[in-house]
Amino acid sequence: MPAAVAAHGDANVVEDLFGFLRVLSDGSIICSPDDPEFSPTTFPSDHPSVQWRDAVYDKANNLRVRMYKPSAGAEPVGRKLPVLVHFHGGGFCLGSCTWGNVHSFCLRLATEAGAVVLSAGYRLAPEHRLPAAFDDAEGFLKWLSDQSVNAAASDGWLAEAADFDRVFVTGDSAGGTMAHHLAVRAGSATPKRGEGDVDPITINGYVLLMPFFGGVDRSKSEAVEFPLEELPFVNLALLDQFWRLSLPVGASRDHPIANPFGPDSPGLGSVEFPPVLVVSGGTDILRDRNVDYAERLAALGKPVKAIEFGGQLHGFYTLDPWSETTGELIRLIARFIVDSCVFEPRTT
Repeated sequence: MPAAVAAHGDANVVEDLFGFLRVLSDGSIICSPDDPEFSPTTFPSDHPSVQWRDAVYDKANNLRVRMYKPSAGAEPVGRKLPVLVHFHGGGFCLGSCTWGNVHSFCLRLATEAGAVVLSAGYRLAPEHRLPAAFDDAEGFLKWLSDQSVNAAASDGWLAEAADFDRVFVTGDSAGGTMAHHLAVRAGSATPKRGEGDVDPITINGYVLLMPFFGGVDRSKSEAVEFPLEELPFVNLALLDQFWRLSLPVGASRDHPIANPFGPDSPGLGSVEFPPVLVVSGGTDILRDRNVDYAERLAALGKPVKAIEFGGQLHGFYTLDPWSETTGELIRLIARFIVDSCVFEPRTT
């Protein structure tokens, strides 16, 4: 999180996110050291079938990853576990891999999907505006690649369980947006001279959980008006505030960071996508943008699958990580993992 800065003089609060993060008129940022009320500590913090630990992947920026490893038995003897790289949500301004709801969801994801889950933190706005978070996410994948090939740098706890040939990137809300941009960066990259034929890690697919996209023109689900007493937690004013605080200064919601199909966004026709799973919620304000995104990728011939959870709010899986619906989502992700890759032992 941004470092807390003491207010001074006659500075006024110009942006306030739940009292958790405040921006003052003199540019100062005040951040509460406590987790917000919407991230309760009452969720389970441990699971008998999962080991977890923290590591630093970027010392310069003090960025951490929380790693989860299921107990033996999730895969046949001699076969390592697929890897799910996960990026939390929070509108690029809030969130942490250590928050109780994120932690509890990753615990369940690891045990029920039978995968090593790597929940990576990243720099947040407004102190670090986009694309800082995307750069951090790309840096994390580089760290993961180093773990797979450099015995001196590797974390044995991770390497003994992780199958680096079966890596998937998952993201919740803003994390889903990050997953999209990682896919575009990877699918647009030109191999450098001298690189080997085999990448240290193989990303087999991307899972976008209710990705946070935007645009100047409102979608139908964004334009729905609610009585004040029925206003959902994730509402249009909040989304606009997130974009205001996280986009490059002066940018509109049609900036390519926010709108992958905006007027100034590069075409995606030539981008090579591995399988993509897009999950939307029937009552989510972002529902129409998520559906439109999947439909446009499909129209470009990309391997995309869209699933809608009817009647579900934005981020239902972190609002209640141990609900039956969250379990259904995790089973869907587990099936996507199986369907998206064929096991071929790495040769050396």
